[in-house]
Amino acid sequence: MGTSNAYGGAGGGTPLIPSWLQDDGGGAGGGATPPSDGSTPAPATGAPPAVPPAPAPRPVIPAAGASDRFTGARTSFSRFASSGGSDRRGLGRAVSRYVSTSAGGSRRAAQRMGSSRGAGAGLVRFLNDASVNGVREALRALNLESLAGRPIEEVFAGLADYICPEGGSIDEGIARDAFIETIADLAGAGITDIDALTSAQIQTVFELYATHAIEARLCNDIGTKVVTLPADPRAAARVEAQLRDFIQRGVSDAINAAGVNIQALSPDAVTGFVTTVYQSAFEILQTMGDAEAGE
Repeated sequence: MGTSNAYGGAGGGTPLIPSWLQDDGGGAGGGATPPSDGSTPAPATGAPPAVPPAPAPRPVIPAAGASDRFTGARTSFSRFASSGGSDRRGLGRAVSRYVSTSAGGSRRAAQRMGSSRGAGAGLVRFLNDASVNGVREALRALNLESLAGRPIEEVFAGLADYICPEGGSIDEGIARDAFIETIADLAGAGITDIDALTSAQIQTVFELYATHAIEARLCNDIGTKVVTLPADPRAAARVEAQLRDFIQRGVSDAINAAGVNIQALSPDAVTGFVTTVYQSAFEILQTMGDAEAGE
């Protein structure tokens, strides 16, 4: 809800997994360029006729989702929001229906977090590198050595273009906004010294980031412009705080369930860890939502 990329909500006919989050399966076809006059080029003397190159495979078009797959989640979240946060069943139904129906399950929900997964992995890699080799060396590797010795908020702000560069898609905007909101949360989480980060603090930073990213993804997909928030600013703040707390509990449980020392992960292992946490978090959130709704 804190993202600046709010829009009218994803349309029901949009693919469950946007095409820009999938690997490009296309390949370039070879062959000479035909004459501009449209005639067929003659084969070289004594050579067999050239076999025309196979056409490049067409990219796979993601299957469109059901046209009404966002309706249940939007209706439930609107009820929760308009109640000022008192309708916890509405919150539970909104989150559960978002994961199960709107996103198409926890695996697909995690796949929709393409840029946020990449940014989360980049953040963990940097923090692990800084804890092992020192902040100055980690920054030097990114040509950001001038940030060494600066307050942690300034270091993180300088890392933004490396962790989550600006882009034109909603997905990229969510990743960047989540990173900016994470910076604002550092002091409140007691994380003030980047030169002395513990494994628990690195885990907390990632937990904060993933929470903000999932919250923004959910709100953008449900459609913040079609959800009626309370006119009372205090009630609106309660709605936002309850949603964030709900999501953070799911993310925290997912990280703890992974059972790994995040600081000990190799750079190659970080991506798999982050993907697992996102998928597990969505699965846990669906279960939590069902329990909250009494279903």
